[in-house]
Amino acid sequence: MTERPYTDVAVIMRREHIDNRWQPWRWSLAEVVIHEPAFGTEPRPLIQDEREQRWLFPGFRVELFRDDAEGYHLNLTSPAPCWFVMWRQDEDTGAGEVPMARPVAVSLSYHDAGRWLDAQETVEQVPADAEVVEALRAFVAEHYQPEPKRRKRPESFRTLQDRFGNPASVSTDKPRGGGGGGGGHAGGARGGGDHG
Repeated sequence: MTERPYTDVAVIMRREHIDNRWQPWRWSLAEVVIHEPAFGTEPRPLIQDEREQRWLFPGFRVELFRDDAEGYHLNLTSPAPCWFVMWRQDEDTGAGEVPMARPVAVSLSYHDAGRWLDAQETVEQVPADAEVVEALRAFVAEHYQPEPKRRKRPESFRTLQDRFGNPASVSTDKPRGGGGGGGGHAGGARGGGDHG
């Protein structure tokens, strides 16, 4: 079995002080970087001061799946191809402690991001660097098969409408009514029915 292509990354989360009585701190996604051995395996602070904190969360493996090539294609065709990160904020904190925001999953698939958002998760995006975008482009070129365009229905299958735009039907039965004798056939030859 062939191993799926993957990239190991680390996520950097930013906590900034905001002038709001009800919520003095706000977390957001800062960036996604290629993992380096020096990062280790545990989350750690990179910057800590009274206005801002940045935390590094290493150890996320982003695999590419052939059956999600369309999701990667949609990402590549957006104005700025990006990383999608789902993160959650801790609920249990000590008194006076600011809850930690923790990344849960990282993806390059537009479909993954959509599923996470549908599940009411917090999802943010940051631009992917050129090297990652090029590798993704090569993967999509190899595995993405656009949906075949649906064949246009022939004109003969279009719904019939009368001159007022109302649905009309065609009958192959002999015309009914129209008076005695051959009057029915005469009415049929005229275009059928009343011209009122």
